[in-house]
Order: sequence, then C-alpha cells, then structure tokens
Amino acid sequence: MIWLKMLIGALMVLIIQLFAQSRFFYLAALAPLFPTFTLISHFLVSTQRSAADFKVALIFSMLGVVPHLIYTLIVFFSFSHLGLYKALLLGALGWLLAAAVLVMTWQHLQI
Repeated sequence: MIWLKMLIGALMVLIIQLFAQSRFFYLAALAPLFPTFTLISHFLVSTQRSAADFKVALIFSMLGVVPHLIYTLIVFFSFSHLGLYKALLLGALGWLLAAAVLVMTWQHLQI
C-alpha cells in the first residue's frame, strides 16, 4: 500500500510540473487541491474506524481548508513586497500557525 501512495504522490508532482510549463499554468495551482491524499485518508479512516468517527474526520477535514486559505492569502498579499521565497516562507508559517490553532481549538472542543 505504501508504494501506491508514493506513486500517487510522484504522479501528482509530475502533473503539477506539466501544468506549470503549459499555457494552462494556473491549473498547477488547482492540481494539488485534488483530494488525492484526502481520498486515501478518508478510505482508511472509514474502513478502520466507526461511522461516527468518520463523520468527525470529515468535519475536521472541512475545517482544514482554513489554514490553506490563510497560506494563499498571505502569499498573495506579500509576494509583491517580499519576493517569492520570503512570501512562501511567511505563507508556510501562517499555515503552521493556523493549523496549530485549528488543532488546539478542535482538541479543546472535543473534550
């Protein structure tokens, strides 16, 4: 099973690279949002946990969009002022902070 996951990941990287080099370069930003790994995680959770646990995982998955949105907004607004590398680093830090807040809030609400 791990080889299949590695193959899927490599295939996604190849697809992103091909889109980035094409006239449809903007699709390179959409490709990683295809739920490749989400499909795998949802399959695993749904087959290894209860239906109630699966629904909890689905709700948390929906909330996981927030850190991605924060990352994208930070990169969008900081790219012009900071340059690519600093904007991506700042965006990644924003994602980490937002994800940490999400996890801590989720754990607090689950108790």
